[in-house]
Amino acid sequence: MGDIRPAHCYRWDSPSFTRVSKTPSNSYITGIPANKILHFTYGKPEIYEKEISVIYKTRMMVRHNAMESARIAAQNFLLKNIKENFALLIRPYPHHVMRENAQASGAGADRVQQGMRQSFGKATGRTAKVYKGQKFASIFVHPENLEVAKKAGERMLAKLPGLKIIVVEDTKKATKISAVEEIKK
Repeated sequence: MGDIRPAHCYRWDSPSFTRVSKTPSNSYITGIPANKILHFTYGKPEIYEKEISVIYKTRMMVRHNAMESARIAAQNFLLKNIKENFALLIRPYPHHVMRENAQASGAGADRVQQGMRQSFGKATGRTAKVYKGQKFASIFVHPENLEVAKKAGERMLAKLPGLKIIVVEDTKKATKISAVEEIKK
């Protein structure tokens, strides 16, 4: 397959064409590549008070192998430092199928291929379309593990393309508990 092509080879607004039918003549793409992300959730987020989120500042297409790499980097760091005391949630799903019009190279290649005539491309991978302001991933922890979770978020940032920020916020459960405590006082 060779090296991974740079992001500018793929357009944001290209349609997915992911329809796969039982009759091959009605299918747009035959043989969609398997998703490389093994787990989208780890743990139970509803029992933690703090949420550390990776949020995109621009719209971006994120490959499924980059998503899995970011998940592994963050999860391994968290497992090493705070054991099972966290929850991790990857939010977007890679629906978009990338296509590539393979070009022959070498002697006599110009006689073999048609160039870009009727080029639709062969499916080579998947991406998730992430929008500006969308949460890419969330790490849920107790307040005493907040610094470790921030470092795990930074490791996740290093594996992902584009402009991103880390935001720390309270979960809904924590705000409900504090509201009940204020009412009792």
